[in-house]
Order: sequence, then C-alpha cells, then structure tokens
Amino acid sequence: MPANQTTTRFQPAQGGVPGVHRRTLLGAAAMSLGTTLWGTTSAAHAQDLWPSKPVKMIIPFPPGQATDIFGRLFAQRLSSIWGQGVVVENRPGGSSIIGMEAIKNSPADGYTLGMVSSGPLSINPSVFSRLPYDPLRDFTPISLGFIAPLVLLVNKDFPAHNTAELVAMLRQQPGRLSYASGGPGTSQHLTCELFKMATKTFAVHIPYKGSGPALTDLIAGQVHFMIDSVSAALPHIQAGRIRPLAVTSLQRNAALPQVPALAESGVAGLEKFEAVGWAGLLGPAHMPAAVVQKISQDFAAVLRDEGLNQRVAQSGSVVRALPGAEFSQFIRDEVVKWGAAAKASNTRLDS
Repeated sequence: MPANQTTTRFQPAQGGVPGVHRRTLLGAAAMSLGTTLWGTTSAAHAQDLWPSKPVKMIIPFPPGQATDIFGRLFAQRLSSIWGQGVVVENRPGGSSIIGMEAIKNSPADGYTLGMVSSGPLSINPSVFSRLPYDPLRDFTPISLGFIAPLVLLVNKDFPAHNTAELVAMLRQQPGRLSYASGGPGTSQHLTCELFKMATKTFAVHIPYKGSGPALTDLIAGQVHFMIDSVSAALPHIQAGRIRPLAVTSLQRNAALPQVPALAESGVAGLEKFEAVGWAGLLGPAHMPAAVVQKISQDFAAVLRDEGLNQRVAQSGSVVRALPGAEFSQFIRDEVVKWGAAAKASNTRLDS
C-alpha cells in the first residue's frame, strides 16, 4: 500500500439488513444456472443481486478533510443498507489527480465508487492545462451529496460591517486592500475572484499554504478579508476573533443564522451570487444502468436520514441530493463558473 493511502472497512450491523439473505440465495441460483450478472440476468434481477461482495469507496483526499468525514458517514449507512462492507480508501496527492485516476481506471461494475468534491471535478479542468481525466466523460455521476457554503470574513477591527461597506471601500481604494486564501486555485481563492468580478472591484491576492495560516494572518490584521469554509471559520467567529459579513450560498446557513447571504446584500451584481464547495458520489464511466439506479436510490435514502443531516449541519454544511442527469448538469455548470474565475485571475497550477 502506498504511504499516502489509507483504507477503512465499514461492515454492516450484526445480522445485516432485511433482504440480504434473499440476495445471497438469488446470487447462488444465478451462478448455478451459469448466468452472469450483466449477461442473461434481467436488469431488475441484476439490481436485486447487487452488491454480492464488499464495495470500495475511493476518496481522493487525506483523512480528516470534509469530503472524507462525510464520505465515511455515508459509507457506514450504505453498508447497513447493502448488507456488505464498504471499504473507504483514501488516495490523496497530486491535487486529487491520483485518486481521480484510480476511480476512472476501476472496473465499471459498481464495486468501486468515489466520493469526490468540487476541486477535482470542477476546478482542476480550468487550472491544469492537461488532466488525465475528463470530469464528465470518464465518470458516471450518481448523486450530489452535500454542499459546503463559504463565508466572507474580516478582521474584528476592520471598519466595514457589511458587504456593501466592504464593496464601497474596495471601490474607493482599488488595489489597497488585500485578501487571503488557502492557496491559488482553491475554492477560497476563486470565490474571491468571482466576488471581485461580480462587484467590479479589485484587491490583492495573498496566497497561503492552507486556510489555517491565512486565518491566522486575518486574525492578526495582516490581510483585510478572506473567504473560507463555514466549518473552518466557525470557531474563530464564535470566539470573536473575526467577523462574518455574508455566506456565499443562496440561503443563510443554519450554523450562522444571523449572517445574510451575499445575494441579500443589496449590492449590484450579487443578486444571484452562489459559490460553494460540494461533494458527490460517482463511479467509473459506463456503469450498468440498473446498478446506478440502485445506488442512487439507496444514497437518496441515506441523505434523508435526519441524524445524518444534523451532523452535517453542525459543521456548517448542508445535505443536498441531486441525482443522475441533474448532477451531470450541475458539474457542467460548475466547470463553467470556476473556469471563468480561473481565466479572470490567470490561475494555472502546472505552468
């Protein structure tokens, strides 16, 4: 196993779930008749047989990242529904390219899935001149899983107390204010670029190696503002070290109910502003339609779980189901959105 790869197996609860024994018997009967799952078996029968062995979920990030945390919650619940173990395999590295290639090159039988975020699917295509994968052609989108809204932040002593005041300062002092990010090409960076484009303003980008150091300098007053995930910023907001001006989702966030959305700011250009992180479930291209349908239905059931919704909301994220073709169109739209920000800021990660 590579040094940067970790694997965790989630097993179904003792005794499995209703229907597991029936699937096992059906699988044995199919084998005795010499049929194959994707050959003479009908689509409905194939859907009923799957899964007959453990399923792997590849996450192209290290343990502890939001996609990993929620991916493991999803894996536990899917394991209980399927009556089979779900093995979570972290394959980080290379701006998520290593994990994406692993998903792309896996057999398209439904036994290898990926929990993948906006970075490798919708940002990488615009910041790398050449990628070993296509975000739509090489994968089967199954469902969006959750969105991770970001929040516009300023130092606690910064004179602007709302988005309109910040925009006014940016227009009065073009190039005099600076914003921090977790690095070039990150959602924090490109969301600020979208904000600048929408408001026709300019500020100097100060990139850091991760949002932690960026937040530290925002707290110290070394930079004037930044956009970061609600989950990363929440402890500092609650401690009064920084102030939130607005969230970047269309709706307010349950973790910050008093903070308006940028779309509520009254600033021209921000009326429909939305830029959020997100993650969803997919598999290799050309998966059997019956299996995709089953996974999508079971994943939708997981996303309706009230306890899971509460756990996701506690971190500032929001469960959002968006199956199949809708998820495909969502990815297309996101590629266009982030591509515009990357082009405007001339952001390249392989130049």
